[in-house]
Amino acid sequence: MYTPMMQQYLLIKEDYKDAFLFFRLGDFYEMFFDDAVKASQILEITLTGREAGGKERIPMCGVPYHSAKNYIETLVSKGYKVAICEQTEDPKQAKGVVKREVVQLITPGTITEGKTIDSKTNHFLACAERMNENELAFAYLDVSTGEAHAQIIEGGVKECIQQLQSLAIREVITAEGLQLEMAELAGAAGIVISLEQEEIGVHTVEVYLKDVPEQVKPAARRLLQYVERTQMRSLSHLQAFTYTETKQFLRIDTNSKRNLELIQSIRGGDQKGTLLWLLDETVTAMGGRKLKQWLHQPLATRGAIEARLAIVTDLLEEFFLRGELRDLLKSVYDLERLAGRVAFGNVGGRDLAQLRESLRQVPAIKAQLLESGKETLENVGHALDTCEDIEALLARAITDHPPIAIKEGDVIRDGYNERLDELRYAARNGKDWIMQLEQKERQLTGINNLKIGYNRIFGYYIEITKSHIGKADLTRYERKQTLANCERYITDELKEKESLILNAEEESLALEYDLFLKLREELKAYIPRVQSLAAAISELDVFMSFAVVTEKYRFTKPVFHEGRSLKIMEGRHPVVEKMLGKQMYVPNDCILPEEKNMMLITGPNMSGKSTYMRQVALIVILAQMGCYVPAAEAELPITDQIFTRIGAADDLAAGQSTFMVEMMESQHAITHATKNSLLLFDEIGRGTSTYDGMSLAQAMMEYIHTEIGANTLFSTHYHELTQLEEQLVRLKNVHVAATEQNGRVVFLHKVKDGAADKSYGVHVAELAEMPAPIIERARILLEQFEAQDKPCAASAAAETIIVPEPSVEPVQKEEDLQLSLFAPVDEVSPEEKEVLEALEKCNVMGTTPMQAMTLLYELQQKLVNKK
Repeated sequence: MYTPMMQQYLLIKEDYKDAFLFFRLGDFYEMFFDDAVKASQILEITLTGREAGGKERIPMCGVPYHSAKNYIETLVSKGYKVAICEQTEDPKQAKGVVKREVVQLITPGTITEGKTIDSKTNHFLACAERMNENELAFAYLDVSTGEAHAQIIEGGVKECIQQLQSLAIREVITAEGLQLEMAELAGAAGIVISLEQEEIGVHTVEVYLKDVPEQVKPAARRLLQYVERTQMRSLSHLQAFTYTETKQFLRIDTNSKRNLELIQSIRGGDQKGTLLWLLDETVTAMGGRKLKQWLHQPLATRGAIEARLAIVTDLLEEFFLRGELRDLLKSVYDLERLAGRVAFGNVGGRDLAQLRESLRQVPAIKAQLLESGKETLENVGHALDTCEDIEALLARAITDHPPIAIKEGDVIRDGYNERLDELRYAARNGKDWIMQLEQKERQLTGINNLKIGYNRIFGYYIEITKSHIGKADLTRYERKQTLANCERYITDELKEKESLILNAEEESLALEYDLFLKLREELKAYIPRVQSLAAAISELDVFMSFAVVTEKYRFTKPVFHEGRSLKIMEGRHPVVEKMLGKQMYVPNDCILPEEKNMMLITGPNMSGKSTYMRQVALIVILAQMGCYVPAAEAELPITDQIFTRIGAADDLAAGQSTFMVEMMESQHAITHATKNSLLLFDEIGRGTSTYDGMSLAQAMMEYIHTEIGANTLFSTHYHELTQLEEQLVRLKNVHVAATEQNGRVVFLHKVKDGAADKSYGVHVAELAEMPAPIIERARILLEQFEAQDKPCAASAAAETIIVPEPSVEPVQKEEDLQLSLFAPVDEVSPEEKEVLEALEKCNVMGTTPMQAMTLLYELQQKLVNKK
């Protein structure tokens, strides 16, 4: 039989089986049983034991209350949940076991503070709900900022996982049925699935769902229910869900975002070397988050894109205004998360001082915009709520430099509350009296180092070192405490004053804390206005970031049209250009008219084919975000989706080879693309045999050309494919130029019309400093292979050949229908001898299927013509 306290623990733990229960005991959070064993290993803390009334000691470990945040963050960052169980009654008044309750469940999707929470990144929690076989209702929100969104995901669970990965969501809420479908893919992606039972009624949720279609509402309700149940606190900062239709945005699947390195670099996994790294000139945390959202979801509506471009244009023209606005924004703190902290009830004095300082910048920002003389900027200015009444309240209530802890005093400003001023006056006068008493006692005793001190246990005291005790008038002094080097005394006069001072201080601190809590509650009514201001400020910050980047890197304003043709003159890869530094980046054109919108790119490795393809995609993305682009000129269609198959990578966790990953990404692109999409395929078919790879590449090109019709860039090393230009009317050959100088390859990085003449593979190996013997041997072998291949390459140009039926007269004799390969040499005709010699010289293993078919046809014709 366990002790009453342990029975209480087990009863609470029963409701939180999937979480670590942090059970408050005094100044520690304790964990028991399996929680203790597991936590001690993860957190690297000592595992001990405790008598709990059973036959054996139970495992136990704990963490100090004051440093628990770091331990909680560690557990949550590893995908675990933590239930915080606090004492809910005063131990002095408790009868029996102190009452305890879980006051918050912290999960990977609901954690709002800590080192893992990036100020410039949203921390979303999502919910997915099955609508039908092919569609899911999807809702997600950021608990720290209150931002909420909803949409419909087409394509099922796989696309849902991709969306979760794209938004860096670490926790998704589902019903039990969908959990089983998602479990494997979610686990491989490191996403935690949490179950939430059917809707049991969430308070006033409908106000958040006014713009959400009926079929999506169940997911949003389930999500709100989960947040309300786990956080157990006011969520008044939550905003109404914004419903977005997929057609409103340029869709970029997770693979393509990774291949294009939009947010995260492929090699390092960090932000350096990404498009975000180049673009992020924002000066506020809100602006940084907004920029990342726009990068995840560029627009796909021409009017909205051009409206953004107009604002960037005006900011570009107003250099001095832009500088002044950026200086003002640097003093604006994270209004969205400050509003969230107000709602949660964990906002402190310094947080409110930051809110006040931020609001003080808004009138000047608004005035600058309204005086700009630019209509677009004036419209932004009119949208700004200066919140002067909120700033005035905070200015009147909060001191200039409040402490971190709100119970230490000096948070509420003098003059805010009359009773508080009276108590402070009494306390301050009492302290002045103490200082005067200290001087008086020094004069009476002649002890210059006599001092009056204070501690919470003994109160005020007179301290005299033991070497001067003889000078003290012990008839007036009452010994209070003896220390090694001094004695502490008290007098009747000091005792009387102490009571007045301490009572005033204690009452003052209590009243100040109560006033702060009331102020915090009062501020909750202003949260929507602060959030609206934050949204406007964040967009302004992103627009200025676009203007700064445009000016710094010489970007150009793109022009959109209603057609499908794409024209980029002197386009550049902005990130590569920045990484090159002082080196000159070679710009290139990309022209895809509607009647010739498929480009086959050949050229050696390292020549820049992949960079060229990526830069086209990045220019499209930047333009549809509403930013200028790295090109001399850009005339663009509205692209609905971008798909890429670039680079080679295994997915070892999923047991997929490089080639399987390549095929899966290609399949996803081809099955989802439309004629308004942009497709980038780099070296399709590398992971299998030459014949397999080339066959797949050609088949894919033919399918895209005939069935989809999307703007397409397709690079390859299969030179045989260049002959498809004769077969596919919308296909155009280009190559990345290279030349040889003194036997070494020199990459020109310039895209030119026509197919490449060779691959320069051995030259690239030489550049990579492959050992010289290998290089020399490779040259010899290459010459041999090329020499052997010549007889079979006469008609290699025709990759797709229709072989006509031979036109010969029917013959009667069976022996005339078949050539005997074993006939004596003297019986073989000159034509037959020529055929045999050609077969003998042919390098069968180095011949493509099309070359073999061509050769066979030619040899057959020689024999037929002889007849």
